[in-house]
Amino acid sequence: MLKRLKLKNFTVFADCNFSFSDSLNVIIGENGSGKSHLIKIIYSLIAASAESGKKFNLNPTEPTKNFLQKEYADKLVHVLRPEYLGRLARRKQGRDRCEIELEFSDGNLDCHLSFSTSSKSEVQIEKLPTKWQEKFPVFFPTRELLTIYPNFISIYENHYLEFEETYRDTCILLGALSLKGSREKIIAEMLAPLEEAMGGKVILDKNGRFYLYLPGQGSVEMPLVAEGLRKLAMVARLISTGSLLDKGYLFWDEPETNLNPKLIKLIAKVILNLSNNGIQVFIATHSLFLLREIEVLSKNDQYKSLNQRYFSLNRDIETDGIEQGDTLDEIKSILILDEELRQSDRYISGYYE
Repeated sequence: MLKRLKLKNFTVFADCNFSFSDSLNVIIGENGSGKSHLIKIIYSLIAASAESGKKFNLNPTEPTKNFLQKEYADKLVHVLRPEYLGRLARRKQGRDRCEIELEFSDGNLDCHLSFSTSSKSEVQIEKLPTKWQEKFPVFFPTRELLTIYPNFISIYENHYLEFEETYRDTCILLGALSLKGSREKIIAEMLAPLEEAMGGKVILDKNGRFYLYLPGQGSVEMPLVAEGLRKLAMVARLISTGSLLDKGYLFWDEPETNLNPKLIKLIAKVILNLSNNGIQVFIATHSLFLLREIEVLSKNDQYKSLNQRYFSLNRDIETDGIEQGDTLDEIKSILILDEELRQSDRYISGYYE
């Protein structure tokens, strides 16, 4: 599990330290405050290590600086999509080095790297991990991917597309085979509320197309399924393949997008269930409804043991624009709450005029 992240001069972050929960981490803030950048930075470095380990089949070969300095750089560029690596530097006068440092519960995974504003394709590794990440992280972008899945991986790898690499990575995981064996019961329990909400099961046919199978009605092409349900279908698929099962990482950018309040309630429960099952979850959100639902559900006995951590990114506050705490009550600046209260005041004033 990731314990801490230190950033210096990276995009909007000047000099920041984040301490994470091993269960659920919720990042809030206005547009442009760095929410998506934050989860993409972490994802990029974990994914680069996992991909590299897969290339070496996780054999005893240890990571080397010569190999990882390019792998880290490539992943950061392909995920965040700057013109070149140095463009990820915080925009200010003069030159200074960018630094990223990750600290894990397993110290063998710790890494520290840096690069300058003129760096093109390699980072300087200050601290080298001595082992590979064993499980590939999962990244959910704001839109669903099941409808673009057919042939997307092949097209992405053979043509230049203006899609961040998280799309390709997640599509690879979506195409994995469903797990069988001793963990089927756990998977079935986790899938039950999702399949009830969708009204059926997610199916991948031999032609590489996803369908929603509705008992008594047959299969429905995924593009004909409501987008909110397609997002649930992505979660269901990755649970069934084992990508979201046991000691992994989930990064989810605005999970509430295109969901009605009823489905947001279900997503909140899914997020807590995944955390309960050993997944370290990071979500970036604008939704006060989702925040409150997580707070309400976390008081239930089944979730009381889960550790939570909240981060508010706000350029107007001190401490480099970051507040962090174990509960929402510890966060003084919550923009979405402030705006909702202001809207309520305007609504009430207009009603009684």
